[in-house]
Amino acid sequence: MMSLEHDILLESGTNEVEIVEFSVAQNHYGINVIKVKEIIMPAAVTTIPHAHPNIEGIIQLRGEILPVVNLRKVLGHPPETGEDDKFIVTEFNQQKIVFHVDNVSKIHRFSWDQIEKPSGMYAGTDTQVIGVVKKEDTMILLLDFEKMIAEINPEATIRVEEVKKLGKRERNNKRIVIAEDSGLLRELLRDTLLEAGYEQIAFFEDGKDAYEYLSGIAESGKEIKDEVQLVITDIEMPQMDGHHLTKKIKEDPALKVLPVIIFSSLITDALRHKGEMVGADAQISKPEINQLILAMDEKVL
Repeated sequence: MMSLEHDILLESGTNEVEIVEFSVAQNHYGINVIKVKEIIMPAAVTTIPHAHPNIEGIIQLRGEILPVVNLRKVLGHPPETGEDDKFIVTEFNQQKIVFHVDNVSKIHRFSWDQIEKPSGMYAGTDTQVIGVVKKEDTMILLLDFEKMIAEINPEATIRVEEVKKLGKRERNNKRIVIAEDSGLLRELLRDTLLEAGYEQIAFFEDGKDAYEYLSGIAESGKEIKDEVQLVITDIEMPQMDGHHLTKKIKEDPALKVLPVIIFSSLITDALRHKGEMVGADAQISKPEINQLILAMDEKVL
């Protein structure tokens, strides 16, 4: 099993990420090490009748029953089994999921500003790619694991139906800035927050774009709190991650008045200290949209 004990789990606001590199059908991909619990040899899989086509089945691991997602099928390749196959055991969005890959090679540390946003033919809401990093002669594609799971199990993602449980809500004129790199999540957030009464939302694909927008307001001489009343940020984003964005806002004399809520699949008890270190006003785990809305109601200026 690959060791995943790294200092980056203790650090925050450095704009760095550690990526577990793995391969599927001779292409190179990556997953944030914070999502990875362990990497194991393939175990016996029990198939489930009428399961989603990308679900290979289930395994038992230390008394837990975990679903196995076949990444070959997710990425459009015929399923094959090789002698180097590995199971990547992950935890995010408050659930544990196993991903079956062809091989796991190594762990890399990158700065988020080395990771390019998808563009051209592999951009948009249909792509499985959220970032690209060049490593010598290899390109490592960072995959949108939240989107994969949302497609397999729509009940496990943000849903307007959940917001309706809060009851009738009034429209308001609060202006919200949201940094979220996933096109799918931006659409879901727009729909759910509109249902919750928040109509004036400016979306940005990464923390860098969001920070440049906010600092531009401050540089224009306007009072930031008159133009923006709340910031919501994901953590994993190309160019600038959410922890670094939060840190920069809270260290900026003109911007530090802004409340910042981190809304991410990586919010766990073990990692909550990272958001606290950079001054986040609240941290909510995806897909808990109702908790996010209640936190917005409380923190918005």
